Amino acid sequence: MAKANKKTGVIGILTGGGDVPGLNPAIRAITIRALREGYQVIGLRRGWAGITELIHDPKADNSNCYQTLTEEVVNKAGRTGGTFLHTSRTNPTKMKKDNVPEHLKDKYSDEVNDMTSEVLDNLDFLGVDYLIPIGGDDTLSVAVRLYQEGFKVVAMPKTMDNDVPGTDYCIGFSTCITRTIQLANNLRTSAGSHERFLVLEVFGRYAGFTAMLPTMAGAANRCVIPEYEFDIEQLAQLMVYDRNKNPSKYSVALVSEGAMFKGGEMIFENAAKDAFGHAKLGGIGDLVSEELKELSPKYNNGRKINTITQKLSYLTRGGDPDAIDSIVPMAYGNLALDLIGKGIHGRLVCLRNGRYDNVPIDVVTSSKKIVNVKKYYNTERLRPYYKSFAMTPLFIMTSES
Repeated sequence: MAKANKKTGVIGILTGGGDVPGLNPAIRAITIRALREGYQVIGLRRGWAGITELIHDPKADNSNCYQTLTEEVVNKAGRTGGTFLHTSRTNPTKMKKDNVPEHLKDKYSDEVNDMTSEVLDNLDFLGVDYLIPIGGDDTLSVAVRLYQEGFKVVAMPKTMDNDVPGTDYCIGFSTCITRTIQLANNLRTSAGSHERFLVLEVFGRYAGFTAMLPTMAGAANRCVIPEYEFDIEQLAQLMVYDRNKNPSKYSVALVSEGAMFKGGEMIFENAAKDAFGHAKLGGIGDLVSEELKELSPKYNNGRKINTITQKLSYLTRGGDPDAIDSIVPMAYGNLALDLIGKGIHGRLVCLRNGRYDNVPIDVVTSSKKIVNVKKYYNTERLRPYYKSFAMTPLFIMTSES
């Protein structure tokens, strides 16, 4: 297709929050289609950080804030993991005083500052007509705010947890599930060789999809998720049963990072919080592992069972995208361009009931997407239900359930 001669407008793209495989294919899809339809495309670097730190001076070096995107640039990165635009967890609507850019410290001196107007001014300075933010509910909550302020936004859902409301699928989820299954299968050999429990901690702050789907696919015997406070005695008894039933004498549990012991709280690495108020989770897998080892004699004729524990985290986040995270971002990018071409904005592109669609962007902040425990999670067996799959979407658990 020949490139259009007339400049149609300027589209800005940013990626925020955690990196996932599939971001670069999304950027590539948007850019190539947009350029061929006459748009200029600008990549806003480091999530909301770049567009917040921009300096309104032609002589200033703003290369760390944005870059002009070309087919050559996006083609080089389009098949790779991560995001070549880089990312951050910057929240311009609640910017702490210490994080305010130097050239703006006189203007924003409160302990916490709302810099939304600065972002809007900077988008205007760059001549951006439409913004396509790609991120999870935190990143997209800022996009909702910009839309409410009158800016033209078309958003794309991305998160390994698959917990953005309004869509059945978020970029990065399939690769996360694929990696989790692969890594669990790799570690089985060690667990079986030593006749141990294998405890794997996976992503999932508030939603347990990343533990549920691999377990459903056979990667684990049991899983514990944020939506249901689990009884460690119950888990220990089930894990011993699974191990003793297995000819290779091992059993596997997947533990969501946001899972909680009955009557307990989430486990954090430290008290520090990111710009969206989230402390970094981590350590629940180690605690579960230790508790299982100590409780095991109670259900194993007095004999203790040792454990192997592994935090999968960034092992599932890194690397190239799988097939689904190469195809869906391409489709999402073209969906976004379809909307922009029709002058439609304030939407989130999505997959719903197996079909590509779009929904109002404010669904991101008006609802939550978590596992429906009653429908999908067997609390007596601490694992998914394996029934009623007819007419369900590809990944079974949807934004409607």
